[in-house]
Parts: sequence; C-alpha cells; structure tokens
Amino acid sequence: MASLIQVRDLMKHYVMGSESVHALDGVSLDIDKGDYVAIMGPSGSGKSTLMNLIGCLDTPTSGSYILNNKEVSTMNDDELASIRNKEIGFVFQTFNLLARTTALGNVELPLIYAAIPRGERVQRAKDALQAVGLADRMTHRPNQLSGGQRQRVAVARALVNRPSLLLADEPTGNLDSKTTTEIMALFDELRSKGNTIVVVTHEEDIAHHARRIVRLRDGKIVSDEVNQEASA
Repeated sequence: MASLIQVRDLMKHYVMGSESVHALDGVSLDIDKGDYVAIMGPSGSGKSTLMNLIGCLDTPTSGSYILNNKEVSTMNDDELASIRNKEIGFVFQTFNLLARTTALGNVELPLIYAAIPRGERVQRAKDALQAVGLADRMTHRPNQLSGGQRQRVAVARALVNRPSLLLADEPTGNLDSKTTTEIMALFDELRSKGNTIVVVTHEEDIAHHARRIVRLRDGKIVSDEVNQEASA
C-alpha cells in the first residue's frame, strides 16, 4: 500500500526563557493511504506537537515530512495554508462551527476558500452531510443541534474538500459516552470507505478503534503496534 505520510527524524525544539524544550526528538513514522492510526501519550509527550506538524499547522526544527508526495517541512506559511485546505480535513474537540450559520453553510466554508462555484459547493456540502447522517438537519444552526450532531457537521466539513487525510484532535472530548460511541462508529465507517484517519487522543477506548496505536513519551515514539481488535 502506498504511503500517504512519511516522517523522518522529525525534531521540534522550543526555547522557553533560558531552557530549550525538545517537544519532538527524532520521530520517524509512515502512515499508508487508507490507514487508521491513533497517536497517544501523556501530557507533554509530544503528541499535540506531532499533530500540529502532520496537520501543517507548524514546521519542524529539522527532519523531513512528506505528505502525499509533497515535502512540506520546508514550506512557507502560504504554501502550508494551501496544503491544509487541499489535503487535510480537521476535526476538533470544540467543533469550531460558526454559530449564526446553518449546518450546510458551515460545511460549505472550505469550498469557499477553495473558490469552488456556488452550485457545486452546495451539492458537495449536501452530499457530505448526507454521508454523516444529517441530511435532515441541513438548515439547522449549531445551537439547534445536539453535541453529537455538531461533531457530525464538523466531520462533514472536514470531508467536503475530499482531503487525503482526516486529522482528529480529541474528537469526542466534549461528548457523552453514547454520543462518543456514535461518532467513533462514524469514523469506523469512514475508514471502511478508504479514508485515511489519524486520531490524537489520551483515551484508550478511543484509540482502540484504530488499526494502529502509536505511543509517544518525552518526544519519542515508544511503541507502534497493530491493534489486533480493529485490524481484523
């Protein structure tokens, strides 16, 4: 299977006062197209830093990051913004929806930035909402939706640009256990359709939906194992 992500010897250092913090210390990682990977680690392990680098929200101090055959570790801010919009769909713990905009309008947003014509934009947004089971909630605003429905809108928005990668940061952190189960079932379904998913989480039960579990500690990968429960 072809690699979507190739990370080699990734380093990220921050200077805090007189101290240099090694947030990532030589991380190497391959993720194939269609894979489903959970990145885990305690607070301060480097998992958020790794997510920011994989998501092209930040650049490494050194090392190489190739996303879909493009070397992104040396890109400038404009180039990174373009890659984010084309290649990556983000799902956040806090949903990040516009309060005064309908579900359909929220899902359309990435397509506006991509200069997609209005007719195609609306149809693709409708298709994305249909895919996450919200065809009957398109005209509702976020305050008219449950937490689970809001996260489904966020997933639809992440998918509408047909990205190479779906990157989810603690996607169920604000949801109750029943809704968490529904959202993770949705991720399982998306993976079965060929989407590449990377979930950053500190929760074991969330990680165990993934096919692979990568664990970080002190900026290094300490284990990278196939999850037998999910890989069957």
